[in-house]
Order: sequence, then C-alpha cells, then structure tokens
Amino acid sequence: MSLIGADTFKWEDSDKRSNVMFRMPRNIRFNDNIVVREDEIAVFYRDGKALAYIDRPDRYALTSLNAPIVGKIVKFLSGVQQQAEVVYLQKRVFDAKFGSKQPYQFRDGEFGMVNLRLFGEFRYKVSSPENFVNQFVGTLNYATSAEVEERIKEQLVIVVYDTLGDMKNDGLGVADIASNLTTIEQIVLARCKDHFELYGLTVDKMSGMYISLPEEVQKAVDTRSSMQILGANYVQYQTGQAMREAAQNPEGGTAGAGVGVGAGIGMGWTMMDSMRQPPQSAPPKTAPQGAQGVPCPKCGAINSINNKFCSECGEKMRVEESKCGKCGTEMKPSSKFCSECGAPAADSKKCSSCGAEVSASSKFCSECGKEA
Repeated sequence: MSLIGADTFKWEDSDKRSNVMFRMPRNIRFNDNIVVREDEIAVFYRDGKALAYIDRPDRYALTSLNAPIVGKIVKFLSGVQQQAEVVYLQKRVFDAKFGSKQPYQFRDGEFGMVNLRLFGEFRYKVSSPENFVNQFVGTLNYATSAEVEERIKEQLVIVVYDTLGDMKNDGLGVADIASNLTTIEQIVLARCKDHFELYGLTVDKMSGMYISLPEEVQKAVDTRSSMQILGANYVQYQTGQAMREAAQNPEGGTAGAGVGVGAGIGMGWTMMDSMRQPPQSAPPKTAPQGAQGVPCPKCGAINSINNKFCSECGEKMRVEESKCGKCGTEMKPSSKFCSECGAPAADSKKCSSCGAEVSASSKFCSECGKEA
C-alpha cells in the first residue's frame, strides 16, 4: 500500500437530501482520505465499535488517525492490511411521517373494543453519534437511512400506544381523544426523550397527529355529540333527522322543491325545539263544576251523574236493569228469562211515566219514583 493507491471519499450531494446516514461502500484503507463538510459528522468504525468522530469540516487522511483506528502500524512487509469503516451522519434535522401498520385495540367503557389507527408527522436529528452508530450500525447492522427511519417510526408508534394506554387508565374514552390530541402529543414528546436517547436521537417536534376511529364508532360519537348539544334523547334525535332528510328530498317539480325544502327544514327545527322541552302530561278530565262525577265504563272519562251517554266517547253510561217479577233478581233488559228462577221476563213491566222496565210486582218506578 502506498500513496499512489490512495482514494478520496466524500458524501455526494445527491445522497444527502433525504438521508440521515451514509455508510461507505467499502472499507477505508491506509492513506485514504475523507472529506467532512460543515453539516456532517464522520465516524470511524471498526470491530463493532465507533473509534473516532470528526465533526469539523476538513480533509482527513487515515495516516493521521493511526492510533485510534488501527492501533499499531503494521509494517508493509508483513502483508497484513489494517482497515476501518467510515459512516457519515447528518447534523441537520429531518421531517418524517409515521403511521400504525396494525390497529391499536382500545377497550372503551362505552363502545367496547375499538380499533384505532394513528398518523402524524415528527422531526428528529442525531444527538449522540456514538449511540447512533453503535445501535444502528453495530447492533442492528443497518446500511441505509430508510432502515433507520423505519425503526424510528415503529418506536414512535409504540410510545404513542403506551401513552394512550396510560391515559385510558386515567379515564380517557374514545369520544375524548379528538379533544385531547394536543395533550397526547406533549406527553409523547416528553417520553421520547428517554426512549430515543438509547438510539442517539432526539425527537423534538410532533404535529398533525390524527387518531382515526372505525366508521361506525365515529358516527356514534358524532350522534352523541349532537344529542348533547340539542338536549334530545336518541328517539327525538332520530325523529328530527328523519324530518330533515324528508325536507331535503321533497317530491314534486323543481318550482315547488325550494318551497318544500324551506318549509320542511323549518318544521324539522320546530320539532327539534319542541322535543327539547320535557313532555307534559294531559290534564285529568273532570266533571262539570257543581256536578257529581261518574266514570265512563269504556274510556274512564268523568261524566256528570245525569249523563246517559259519555261526553267523551258516546258510550252508554248505565245499563238499565229490571227485576224478576217472581223472585226479585235483577235482570238485564235484553234477558227473556230470569237467570235465578227461570221465570219469563214478561213478568216485568214498563213504567207508564218514563218507560223504564220495572218488576211486575213493583208499585213504584225505580227510575222516576212515580207509580208504575
């Protein structure tokens, strides 16, 4: 090996636009040179360890780093070639998006088991080159930025899931998630500091987090929110919705459609307003003032004692009965024989004054009191 075979390496600009890491495709040999720019960190890596870090812009030759990289200089005559690997890291921050591959099963007290999916954006950067290289290059043996970023996304989703689990234990329900997204983001950011320190990373921003509910659960949440705003129960809410839909789809020509829509919507909102008021029971029916009340045998309405027919439903108020002329047992006017002694109903007679049937033996009418 000599200066004649030395090469100079640098991180090409086309590779730096979206990559946090660049691993040299081959080992750095004796007398090879590397170029480090202002926004880069060069890490020399050998035997599973990060041995040296260069974060100042300049051109560096391996010969100036013999001690930390290759140990003792081996004479060329021995034929042993000492090599080391170099990994470039970016100093700048990176913006990326994350999302859950599998749904998170959230056990809600009101809606039962609900599958949640989450999406969002985050910003990260390399904070500890030593930890970063030891974890991603040494332990995980990653060679591309895509592998590194995929790992970060997976770990970030885990942190969000842990946060949701703890907040659920504190009483958070699926209907409360939308109003607590900012709080969730802040808690996740606080937990990311310790979680990603092992990887030599810092996640310093989260935004646009969205936790989606299944369609049927989202509809139920929206319905409950509308019911709370309107102060209506489920039946009242559905009635108002049905009237609104009917108003929005009137039958008839185009000219009458606008009138139908306007009138229908007005009726719908009037109905919704009326449904907000608690139902009032109908006032009890009472007999006319000064008269003794008698309930109707059919509808129960209270009628005057003098009414022969119900003023509410028209039912006959009293069933006139007569007595058997033989044994005195009460008989209905339609009876032809006495149910007690079998005597024919002919033994009864009608009052000459009011026409009511009375027993044949009766001297006075039981209806009007006059002589029968």
